[in-house]
Amino acid sequence: MKILLLAHSFNSLTQRLWVELGRAGHDVSLELDVNDAVTIEAVELAKPDLVLAPFLKRAIPEQVWKNTKTLVVHPGPEGDCGPAALDWAILTNAESWGVTVLQAEAEMDGGPVWASRTFPLRLATKSSLYRNEVTEAAVQAVFEALDNPAPRRVETHIWRPAMGQDIRAIDWAADDTDTVLRKLRASDGTPGVKDGDFFLFDGHAADGLSGAPGHWIGRQDGRLARATTDGAVWIGRMRTAEKASLKLPADQVLPNAAELPVIPGHHDIWYDELHGVGYLHFPFHNGAMSTEQCIRLKDAFLTATERPTKVICLMGGPDFWSNGIHLSTIEAAASPADESWRNINAMNDLCEAVITCSSHLTMAAMAGNAGAGGVFMALAADMVLARSGVILNPHYKGMGNLYGSEYWTYLLPKRCGADNAARVVQARLPMGTAEAVELGLIDGAFGTNVTEFRALVAAEAEKLAAAPDIEAKLAAKRLARLADEAEKPLSAYRAEELSHMKLNFYGFDPSYHVARWNFIRRIAKSRTPLYLARHRRK
Repeated sequence: MKILLLAHSFNSLTQRLWVELGRAGHDVSLELDVNDAVTIEAVELAKPDLVLAPFLKRAIPEQVWKNTKTLVVHPGPEGDCGPAALDWAILTNAESWGVTVLQAEAEMDGGPVWASRTFPLRLATKSSLYRNEVTEAAVQAVFEALDNPAPRRVETHIWRPAMGQDIRAIDWAADDTDTVLRKLRASDGTPGVKDGDFFLFDGHAADGLSGAPGHWIGRQDGRLARATTDGAVWIGRMRTAEKASLKLPADQVLPNAAELPVIPGHHDIWYDELHGVGYLHFPFHNGAMSTEQCIRLKDAFLTATERPTKVICLMGGPDFWSNGIHLSTIEAAASPADESWRNINAMNDLCEAVITCSSHLTMAAMAGNAGAGGVFMALAADMVLARSGVILNPHYKGMGNLYGSEYWTYLLPKRCGADNAARVVQARLPMGTAEAVELGLIDGAFGTNVTEFRALVAAEAEKLAAAPDIEAKLAAKRLARLADEAEKPLSAYRAEELSHMKLNFYGFDPSYHVARWNFIRRIAKSRTPLYLARHRRK
């Protein structure tokens, strides 16, 4: 089929559908929903068999859905209607939720149902549920809808209106920890919970902490603890209420945060060990890695190499493996160019530590999505495994034509060959795990969810660590690294990459700085790039 995706932005669900539909042989193009005239023009140019809307913030023009079969992916169960479905599900503590593919009509979310799926609603943020359960259910439902000859009407509809800040607001004098967390999770990503002069994001339980309700009581690795009526919560991210303010680590936003006591421990990096395998976890918020986080992760990795193990698994987080340098902390720096330079060098130091590790076999276990430098950081490991359904964006150019570093000019051709390497970084397109395996970018993909994937990774790692030829494998790894270094030193790859990056950061072309500014502030694109809007290519 010729399918035109219509979306507010090229978000995680839209990318997954782009990959899966293309993989299934459909002719897929995309138009960003800028305004009615542009949408109508796109349909006239594309002449699709189907318009599929996985993520919209406006009504579809009547001229489109009346003349072309148009299906909407709604993140709610059958009969649910309204713009804040998942928000209400979390806030009301629903036990299960769903996704419905329905036909666009005049009544929003009220058209015939073509397919639906349900799933248990785990305790998680709206963003995490959307990237995992909602996305998996949506893909299944969309493919069922493509083969469904007979849609059906649902008689009972429940309209859930937009959720205002009056509903999301936290009453610190009355709300217990569970209530506070539900409000934060229901508002995660967008719009956040307005609290006085700030918006709050990224809430987690602060086990073992307590204080006067509403009072800030401690800090740890950028996040701040705030007391509830029966305990406390961590607030990981905040921004001021000003319109163009940046979402940053909470301790960079709250005045006098530095005066709060430091709570020992780390929440964003930890290590555990089982059956001769070391597991290094780093679930950084949205996969972004600041200079300081890169330094701490490199130190944690080097400490792990001192353990009497033979295999180290780099686990990332359940939602993201890594998305490379931290654009928010860069944007907030006194000199974004200088902080970009510090951040990319810290990333490179981390990658170099993994590449040159001679004491252990290393495994990258990608349970969540990855982009830009985060993908190439994974390639620094000896073996790269990913959960089926993970989306990779192994390119930099979408961020103002960044050249990229993380030793990609060494790692990518080594895995994929020079021709495929060039095609990957020039494409600017998301990639599914099946294509990544075919290209040699990763070594395997399996597991339908994070728990299953990590169990299979552990089994593979333990098998590798217990293999009688483990020492032979390590010796071969050391010899291969010596041979590569003799052919061209890692320092040469790094110097060449950074010479390009220096121009990106300090040169006359401001494209990177403009793209970063727009990305951080979620400025919608004024037109769809031609690599996505295939129907607009001459």
